Amino acid sequence: MVVRVRQHVNPLSDKYQIPTPPPDWQKIYASLDRPLHLDIGCARGQFVWEMAAQYPDWNFLGLEIRQPLVDRANEICQELGLTNVHFLFCNANNSVEPILASLPTGAFQRVSIQFPDPWFKKRHQKRRVVQPELVAVLAKYLPAEGVVFLQSDVLAVAQEMVDRFAESPSFQRQGHEWLPENPLGVATEREKLTLGRRDPVYRAIFTRS
Repeated sequence: MVVRVRQHVNPLSDKYQIPTPPPDWQKIYASLDRPLHLDIGCARGQFVWEMAAQYPDWNFLGLEIRQPLVDRANEICQELGLTNVHFLFCNANNSVEPILASLPTGAFQRVSIQFPDPWFKKRHQKRRVVQPELVAVLAKYLPAEGVVFLQSDVLAVAQEMVDRFAESPSFQRQGHEWLPENPLGVATEREKLTLGRRDPVYRAIFTRS
């Protein structure tokens, strides 16, 4: 089944200003004792469910602002019989904090933000997902040594994400160069497409200080 949706969604429009309430996690995951990986802007979710299948000792949560993609991703996970993964329709910029606050203490251990919408026009760049407010929320809930993984095929976007996290005293970049490979071992659809064209991908990892 092919789900056709708009490629770009404006997170600042009125329809996305009400935060999505967190679900009852007891009804979502088979076990709440596992560490949780949050993927912000998961698109169709293939990266998330492939990670869930490969790492059954982790729970995975994908956030996406396009609801048809979320609905289909959850259907696929049910078809695959995965009990350690879930997808939520939400605007990450106003829903991440209530979601993280509702999780069991200490569960949130890792977050990835991969190939976010670049919003090239300068007047639209305020729509980009990695804003100082999001960095502050992640710093609030990510424990010491928690991991932030960033990647983009647009250098300006990757650099802006790195700069946002580097500006926070709560995060420390691991190394000073772009990572040559994806350390998670599972590629997103966009990553596969980019590498297939032999175009560069700009990657960085931060840890919570």
